[in-house]
Amino acid sequence: MLKAYKYRLYPNREQRKAIAFTLERCHLLYNRLLGERIHAYKSEGKNVTYYDQANTLSERKRHIPTLKHVHSQVLQDVVRRLDKAFQAFFRRVKRGETPGFPRFKSATQYDSFTYPQGGYTISGNKIKLSKIGEVKIKLHRPIEGKIKTCTIIQKNSKCYVCLSCEVDSVPLPDSAERVGVDLGVKTLAVTSDGEYFESPTYLRKSEKRLKRLQRSVSRKKKGSSRRKKAVCVLARLHERVANQRKDYAHKVSRRLVNRYGLIAFEELNVIGMIKNHKLAKSIADSGWSQLVTFTTYKAESAGRVVKQVDPRNTTQLCSNCSEIVKKALSVRVHRCKNCGFVADRDENAAKNILQRAIA
Repeated sequence: MLKAYKYRLYPNREQRKAIAFTLERCHLLYNRLLGERIHAYKSEGKNVTYYDQANTLSERKRHIPTLKHVHSQVLQDVVRRLDKAFQAFFRRVKRGETPGFPRFKSATQYDSFTYPQGGYTISGNKIKLSKIGEVKIKLHRPIEGKIKTCTIIQKNSKCYVCLSCEVDSVPLPDSAERVGVDLGVKTLAVTSDGEYFESPTYLRKSEKRLKRLQRSVSRKKKGSSRRKKAVCVLARLHERVANQRKDYAHKVSRRLVNRYGLIAFEELNVIGMIKNHKLAKSIADSGWSQLVTFTTYKAESAGRVVKQVDPRNTTQLCSNCSEIVKKALSVRVHRCKNCGFVADRDENAAKNILQRAIA
């Protein structure tokens, strides 16, 4: 299985310039290749393939000497990225989904480049990148397995390296315990065993500062250096909130996977639910999809099972006698008149979710 390791890089001034230069070349090449594909289809009705464009890289270097200062495999990966974007587009068209035709990238949107096979070596606290040099790296945890790809990311004036490694999965000891998980706004998750995971609301806690920084950005003149600095400060705060939410989701998912052999979630349409403007911010701040995703990939490597079930009537249905008990959203306690079962609303829903997963 593949496992990704992300580390912070601390390049010096010259190395920062080299990374920025590489990103610029890759960004311009991506847009040029996309333009060529569009032109070929409109003028000749021809679909250009990955190999058609990859074979032109040598000739491009003769006409554009600056491309010689970028590692050859990094340029090949640019072609591969564009090809993957078109493959995804055609796949969505075939399935009848919203296609989303590949777009031209702005300089801020193209923020990473990849060494797919070679061009990098790690020695001590340095990573040597071809055409860039030896960059200091913070190895906060050991790298496991064989490194397959190396991606350099520049985000909010910070640099990171993401190493994709092939590792052997190590299953956890078998567990007969099973759990249903009900996701909510007030409480992030409630399990069928009665365990509660409070919603962290990191966005709400940082909202005042975010508003203040946003007003600061609005006051600055567009295109000015001060506006760029203000945008960077605002983006860093957004990144901090996202990292806090991600860290909490990792902790909760790890706790679930370590304990339970079967974990059941509702199959929620989060995108549709966010359209409700009254709950959109709270739903986005909770990070339901992130929690399910993290739990799923951790479960795969640990030999656990994650199931998603139909969420219809999980709250209204009595988990003890299967009687429908209608209740408004404000009613937080489930009371069944048929069998007398009383439980917390979310805990009752979690039990129903588990029963459906087992069934």
